[in-house]
Amino acid sequence: MPPDGNRGVRRRLRKADASDEAPSLLRGRIPMASLIQTLAVAEYLSFHRAAKALGTSQSSVSARIRALEEDLGVVLFDRNTRGVRLTDAGRRFVDQVDDAMDILDRAIKTAGMQARGEDGELRIGVHALTPGCFLDRLLERFHADHPGVHLHITEGTARDAQLMVREGRLDLAFMACTHEIPDLHSRVVWRDRLMAALPVKHPFSELPDVEWRQLAEETFLVRHGGTGPQVHDLIVARSAGKWPTPAIRRLDVGPGALLSMIAAGHGVSLFVQEGAAASPPNLVFLPIRDEPEAIPFSAVWSPSDRNPALAKLLVLASEMR
Repeated sequence: MPPDGNRGVRRRLRKADASDEAPSLLRGRIPMASLIQTLAVAEYLSFHRAAKALGTSQSSVSARIRALEEDLGVVLFDRNTRGVRLTDAGRRFVDQVDDAMDILDRAIKTAGMQARGEDGELRIGVHALTPGCFLDRLLERFHADHPGVHLHITEGTARDAQLMVREGRLDLAFMACTHEIPDLHSRVVWRDRLMAALPVKHPFSELPDVEWRQLAEETFLVRHGGTGPQVHDLIVARSAGKWPTPAIRRLDVGPGALLSMIAAGHGVSLFVQEGAAASPPNLVFLPIRDEPEAIPFSAVWSPSDRNPALAKLLVLASEMR
C-alpha cells in the first residue's frame, strides 16, 4: 500500500490510543484497538514503526494482529526478515475498514455538531413572514450564523402551532400576543404597533390616525389562518360594551391576497407596522390612536425539547430584540 494511500489513517492514529481497551466490535470478537493497530501496520508496513506511532509495544501490536487474523480466519500480512506486506485479503480488509472508519469519523463529527446546535434541523411555526420584518430578519440572521441547521417553516394559527409544539411536531412557534400555557414555555420576543389598513381612496386615508370608534362601521376582512383568529378576537374585545361589533368577513386567503382585497375596496383590516412596509402603494396604514399598547409577539416552546439549535435561536432573538 502506498504511504499516503490510506485516507485519514495518520489523523486517526494521532487521536487513537490503541493501547487502551476499547469497546469491541462484531459481538465482542474484535476490539476496536485491533482494527486501529491493523491500519497502522498497513500504513507503516512495519510492526515496530506502527507501535511507536501508537505509543505502545511492538509485541502488543503483533499479538493483537495475530489474534485478529485467527478470528477472521485469514492472513492479513506476510511477515519476513525485510518487514511486512499486505496480502490480497489483507489489502481488501484494510480498505474496507478504512472506509468504515471514515463513516465513523463523520458520524462522530455530525453528532458533535448536532449536540452544539451547529447541524440538524429546527421546525418553526409562524403566523406569517413579511420581508424585512423582525421575524424575517431573525431567521435570516440565524441561517447566516448556523448554515448547517435546516429551518423548516410552517405557517398556521396560534392554536394549531400550540398543538404542534405540544406534540413535538414543532420545536418553536412565534405567535401574536402573550401566552400563559401551563405545559409550555413562552417569552415575548418583540412588539409592534397596531395599524388599520385601508384602501387609498377611503375617506379616512388623509387622517394622521384613527380611533376604534371610527372603525365601528367598517367591514373587517380577517384571515382564517395566521393571526386571523387573534385579529378577530381583538376586534370583538375592543367593541365590547362600547358599540356594536363591526361586520367581520372570514377569508381563506394569504396575507398578499388580503392586502389586494383591501386595496380593491372590499373592507379594512388590522396589521402591525412592520407589515405595512412591504404593502402595495394603493393602501394606507393608519395608527390606532386609542390602542393601549404595542402588540407583543411571543416565542412558545416545550420545556422537554432538547434541540440545541432551539436554545441558540432563543438567545439570538433576545440579542436582536
